[in-house]
Amino acid sequence: MIGMTWLVVADGGRARVFQTPGLTLDLHEKESLINTEYTGTMLTEKDREKFAKRVAEYLEAGRLHQLYNRLRLAIEPKFLGMVKADLSEETRRLIFEQTSEDLSTLNAREIEAHLRRH
Repeated sequence: MIGMTWLVVADGGRARVFQTPGLTLDLHEKESLINTEYTGTMLTEKDREKFAKRVAEYLEAGRLHQLYNRLRLAIEPKFLGMVKADLSEETRRLIFEQTSEDLSTLNAREIEAHLRRH
């Protein structure tokens, strides 16, 4: 079995989850999670923490349902720490690559190109 990789691209307002077979960079957007606290003004730290927990719960559920067996994270630096803090040890072990940068405004092809360069 090739296995499935999930790539999470996120900042404090939105998290996009892509899936791809194996280690390829043929990204297909699976889910887009929006921070419902985001109303056009600045997000508070508490809003971002709540959203990080929601993203982590989504990743935990995916692992428990065996929807992926590898994780790639491309998340804005401070939010990356928040998400990882809410992940179980089992899920953290599935992270094989992480990038502390915000790629959330890029489309799938731009994300693929960026990750190939780094």
